[in-house]
Amino acid sequence: MGLSSTIEKEVKLDYRDFIVSKAQANNDSGFQVDAESLNPMLFDFQRETVAWACRKGRAAVFADCGLGKTPIQLSWAELVPGNVLVLTPLAVSYQTIREAEKFGIEAHRSGDGTIHPITITNYERLHYFSPSDFSAVVCDESSILKSFNGKYRQEITTFMRKLPYRLLCTATAAPNDYTELGTSSEALGYLGYMDMLNRFFKNDRNTSGLGRCYGKVMDWRLKGHAEIPFWRWVCSWALSFRRPSDLGFNDDDFILKPLIENIHVVETLKPPDGRLFTVDAFDLREQRDERKRSISERCEKVAELVDHDKPALVWCHLNDEGKMLKNIIPDAVEVSGADSDESKESKLLDFASGNIRVLITKPKIGGWGLNFQHCAHVVLFPSHSFEQYYQAIRRCWRFGQKDTVTVDVVTTSGERRVLENLQSKSRAADEMFSRLVEFMNESKSIRRDDDFTEKEVIPAWL
Repeated sequence: MGLSSTIEKEVKLDYRDFIVSKAQANNDSGFQVDAESLNPMLFDFQRETVAWACRKGRAAVFADCGLGKTPIQLSWAELVPGNVLVLTPLAVSYQTIREAEKFGIEAHRSGDGTIHPITITNYERLHYFSPSDFSAVVCDESSILKSFNGKYRQEITTFMRKLPYRLLCTATAAPNDYTELGTSSEALGYLGYMDMLNRFFKNDRNTSGLGRCYGKVMDWRLKGHAEIPFWRWVCSWALSFRRPSDLGFNDDDFILKPLIENIHVVETLKPPDGRLFTVDAFDLREQRDERKRSISERCEKVAELVDHDKPALVWCHLNDEGKMLKNIIPDAVEVSGADSDESKESKLLDFASGNIRVLITKPKIGGWGLNFQHCAHVVLFPSHSFEQYYQAIRRCWRFGQKDTVTVDVVTTSGERRVLENLQSKSRAADEMFSRLVEFMNESKSIRRDDDFTEKEVIPAWL
């Protein structure tokens, strides 16, 4: 009897604590810092973001391009006890080191497994390091994890799994991409990706996994009653803002000049096989064929557009596009997939330093994290990926850019559907990001009553 009472006492759980744990809202696992005492070179909203991330311990910062995610993550890394590993996209590690020096933070770049209090390396070099040597990890431009294959993404998630402190930083262009939110939550140690789907979403087709079409969720949709709880749950571990005023601060130093977007439609001289003239490319096969047949016309138009003496950034998708552009633009340098990592880094940094006038590359190579504010002219070919389009433009059109940025989109009449889909995604992403910020702001004003003192009214028939 005595042993039974002891066991009962040990396993007894306060019902209020049980309900709070199920809510997954009070998930702070970090430490307190005074925002006012942080690096004086940080802006006020950046200091508050660092203090919030320290308090959470495991957090995500979804901040628009140019709002200072690099100094935020470096300041967070400086405060976290133990060694910190900062993972960055290719060539961004050099840029991160420069930012650390600017803010007086000691950080070192390493590609061979050498450990420092703050170690900065590329995602591609993660296999040189062991999680046992670190207490924290930062994933810079964490959206890039979606572009890695499953094995690579799982390696990164596994590396982070047992670390007490984790920080994901990205400029999430499309917060309606539930895949990214799910993988981010899983990497931070909150709800797993499939757990998230099963809790907040409904599978209308009773299929496993996630069907995707041009980046849209097909098989899963938010349950009718779960939209607000879902976004409140995201707000419990993520902070999102496009400008300081989203967090209640002044926007004076973060007002972008207008963006000029021009659409150039070129005619394809060679019609599809079996046709007398070009028609709209309907499916992906026809769109790929249209793109290949129009390489000469589109590349010649790009060469005409960048025929000036100012820096220009040209984004392509096909190897043949890159080769032709390099041949017909006299002072252009191409960064291709065939280049070594060292060569890619060298060329990207040379362009950032102004040593190259025209840079040609693909969004999946150089579209993440790099700052090219010295360049105010972007030329690109459209694709169905709005995220690639957004990131490609934001390398130049970001806070810190002093000139009006011009974006020239070169396409063909047959690719009209591609352009329309891209424009539709742009509108949807802007709307969804606005809603995410709205839910973020709402969550700050929500007072959660954990006392559960309200009495239930029992129906008379019971």
